[in-house]
Amino acid sequence: MHLFAMRAAPLLFVLAALAHCVHADERTLRVEASAYNSLRSQTSEQPNLTAWGDLLEPGMKAVAVSRDLIDLGLAHNTVIRIDGLTGEYQVMDKMARRWNKKIDIYMGDDVEAARRWGVREVVIRWRVPPK
Repeated sequence: MHLFAMRAAPLLFVLAALAHCVHADERTLRVEASAYNSLRSQTSEQPNLTAWGDLLEPGMKAVAVSRDLIDLGLAHNTVIRIDGLTGEYQVMDKMARRWNKKIDIYMGDDVEAARRWGVREVVIRWRVPPK
């Protein structure tokens, strides 16, 4: 065996173990998911402004979360994955207090895409940062 390979093997083992630890902090949750657009009729007088003060633009992969999910680690700017959808989404908005265990997926100004999505159950995944 090459000398470099012999020295690198323990390091690769440690890196693989660390990668496993990172995934161990992944959380999953089944939630109800709806979709929304940047329209005054769906949001407020400033339809691109989120409750946390971020500005949304069509094409962004953003979600709003019900406030009970914030306590579970889905705070502002948390990155989530939604089973069945590609890519990662960022928590950029929060929903009215009446909702529980729910996300709202931002679909820019594409009202038809939001209507096609409707409301469905999905599994979301996110990582809790180490303490």
